[in-house]
Amino acid sequence: MTNTDANTKTATTSTGTTFNLGGDLPVSRIGYGTMRLADGPDAPGGASAPIWTPPADRAAAIALLRGAVELGVNLVDTADAYALGAGEELVADALHPYGDAVAVSTKVGVTRPSPTEWVPLGHPAYLRQQAELSLRRLRTDRIDLLHLHRLDPAYPIADQVGALAQLQQEGKVRHIGLSEVTVEQLEEARRTAPIAVVQNLYNLGARDHEDVVDHTAARGIAFLPFFPVAMGGHTGPGSPVAAVAAELGITPAQAALAWLLHRSPNLVPIPGTGLVTHLAENMKALEVVLSADQFERLDDAA
Repeated sequence: MTNTDANTKTATTSTGTTFNLGGDLPVSRIGYGTMRLADGPDAPGGASAPIWTPPADRAAAIALLRGAVELGVNLVDTADAYALGAGEELVADALHPYGDAVAVSTKVGVTRPSPTEWVPLGHPAYLRQQAELSLRRLRTDRIDLLHLHRLDPAYPIADQVGALAQLQQEGKVRHIGLSEVTVEQLEEARRTAPIAVVQNLYNLGARDHEDVVDHTAARGIAFLPFFPVAMGGHTGPGSPVAAVAAELGITPAQAALAWLLHRSPNLVPIPGTGLVTHLAENMKALEVVLSADQFERLDDAA
């Protein structure tokens, strides 16, 4: 799937609801990020959330994951660093056996020495070990999508991606992804192995990766924006986001997701939430049609 004009942001009157990840794995263009399914109710939220312990209410978290799939989510994103592996175990408890109902994405390449530390570690042997542990925790013989959670400057990109490519050649990984990379880093990685997905921070208020969105779109590479719903002053009462949402009879969060879906056909947002009602609202964003004027107003909101 490609963008016909990779250097121009345009709105469409409708959006495709699926993306063929890696050319052979169709997924809904609204996925689910599980990072927030950790810790207890008193833990800090947002970027300062520790993501250190299993969820305080495990039954509710399992019900939420199953509810997501029932609502049409078929891409669930986790990581070995979420709650020290407990995030992957939670996904398995909720959704295994996965069958064709859900594709699971996980990540390796970050160590957690403490609740406040996320430290990249790209030693190839460590990456392969962590993937083996992910396979065990997810109770699967093959990971649908394995991301390099962060590039480690201490090791050549070719060595880090090469470790994931080895797992792919062994049949343990279906597709390889990267997280928080530049266009240059992506292209260097692609010289070692095919890259099916890039997962970077991107939303209405965080636009540092515009060039990566366009570059991946032109090459049929999926772009998974994490933290896709940016809430702040630009979405509050009287804002362009609130105005467009009111015109369409939707929430500001749905308007923000709709902007992403219209921004480029390769964008697959993975919003996280702890409420089934929010899950249902997120999925409804797939049905939102933006006019060119509404898209431009949202685009200028931040």
